[in-house]
Amino acid sequence: MTKILIVDDNVAVLEALSLLLEIHGYDIVTATSPQEALQIVNYQSIALVIQDMNFSADTTSGEEGRALFSDLRSLNPLLPIILITAWTELEQAVSLVKAGAADYIPKPWDDTKLVTTVNNLIALGEANTKNKALQQHANAFGSAKQVAQNIGLIYESAAMQRVVDMALQVAKSDVPVLITGPNGSGKEKIAELIQCQSPLNQAPFVKINAGALPQELIEAELFGAEAGAFTSANKSRIGRFEAANGGTLFLDEIGNLPLSGQVKLLRVLQTYEFEKLGSVKTQHTRVRIISATNADLASDIAKGDFREDLFYRLNVIEISVPPLSERGDDALALVKHFLPGRELSLTAQQAITAHPWPGNVRELENACRRVEILHPDGVLTAEAFGLSCEETQSQTQRTVAIEPSQEEIEAALATYNGVIAKVAKHFGLSRQALYRRLDKYAIDYKS
Repeated sequence: MTKILIVDDNVAVLEALSLLLEIHGYDIVTATSPQEALQIVNYQSIALVIQDMNFSADTTSGEEGRALFSDLRSLNPLLPIILITAWTELEQAVSLVKAGAADYIPKPWDDTKLVTTVNNLIALGEANTKNKALQQHANAFGSAKQVAQNIGLIYESAAMQRVVDMALQVAKSDVPVLITGPNGSGKEKIAELIQCQSPLNQAPFVKINAGALPQELIEAELFGAEAGAFTSANKSRIGRFEAANGGTLFLDEIGNLPLSGQVKLLRVLQTYEFEKLGSVKTQHTRVRIISATNADLASDIAKGDFREDLFYRLNVIEISVPPLSERGDDALALVKHFLPGRELSLTAQQAITAHPWPGNVRELENACRRVEILHPDGVLTAEAFGLSCEETQSQTQRTVAIEPSQEEIEAALATYNGVIAKVAKHFGLSRQALYRRLDKYAIDYKS
C-alpha cells in the first residue's frame, strides 16, 4: 500500500488529513516535528509528504517549514512534497514550489482538490518508477545485445535473450557449462560469449571437436604426445589441455566422444592431472570446461553410450539454445545481417519467419549466400529463398486459428506442471509464440 507522511504539530490536522486519505486507500504515517519526520523518511518507504510550514507556537514565518523541506530534499531529491500554508505564509510556499515542492494547499483546504492533487502525484511517481525500471531493463537488454553482436551473435527474440542473459551470468564464474541444442543453432557462439565476458577472457581459449577425433588419436589430441609415441609422431606435441592451461577448453560435440575418450577425460576433470602419450611425467592443468552437444545425453546414459559420472562433471550449469523454428524474429534479423542493405518483400519476410529452418542458423546462412549469388539485385521475394508463399499462408492461417484464452493457457500450465514445451505443443504453438501470450496476459510461468 502507498505510504504518505503527514507532518504537522496540530493533532487535529493530523487526524483530519489521515482520515481523509485513508478513506481513499492510502497508508498514513504522521509526525509532529521535523526531527521525527526526517527519521521516518530515512527508515521507511514514503511515496509523498504533506508538511506544515510552522511547528512552534506563535511562529508564522514559515522558516521551520523551509528548513524541513530542504532536509527532506537532501534525503530524497525525488520525494514529492505538498506544503500546507496559511495565507501569511503564501509567499514562502510559492518560493518553495519554485524550488521543487510539488504543490501547496491553503488552510482550510478543499478535500476534493487535496485528494485529486495527491492522486495525481502518486500516479506520476509510480509512472516515473515504472519508466525508470523499463529504461534500466532496456539499457541492460541493449548492453547484452551489443556484447552478443560484437562476437557475431545476432538475435531479436525473447527466447534468445534469455539464453544470452544466462550466458552472461555464468560467464562470471569458472564452473563447467554444458550448452545443448540442435546443430547450427549457435552453441559455439554462446561458448564464445561466455569466454569473452569471463575473467579468463585474456587467457587461452582452445576449441576441439570431440566427436571428430579418431579413437586412436584421442589421447594424443587431448594430452599431447612425445616423439616416437606412435608411428607418425616425429616430434613432441602439446595437447589441448596443455594449450588451454589457465584458460578455457571448449569441447564441441561432446556427446560423440567414444567411451574410451570419456574415461580419459573424466580422469583429468577429477584430478587435474594427465600424462602425455609416451611419457611417465605427470602434468597439472587448470582449465575451465565448456562443452556442447546436440545429443540427448540422458538417453545416451540410459543406453550406456555416455558415462553418467562424466555428465555430472560437465553439466554443472546447462544452457539450452532453442532451434530457429522457435525464434522466428531471429530468422529475419539474421537475414538482414547476412544480406545487409537488401530489401525484402512482405511475403519474403513472412516466409522467412514461418519457415522451420531445420538446419537452423547454418541453413539460413547458406540460403542467404545462394540468394546473394543468384539474386544480386532487386527486392528479394520468398521464391528467391526457395520458400513457398502457400506454405507461409498455411502457417499464418494455423497461427491465427489457434488463439488460446488466458484461462485456457493457465489450465494447460497446471495440467502439464508448467512445462512450456508441452503447453506450446498442446496449442500447436512454438515456445516463442507461447511466451508472447504469457507476457501479454501477465501469466507467471516461473513460479
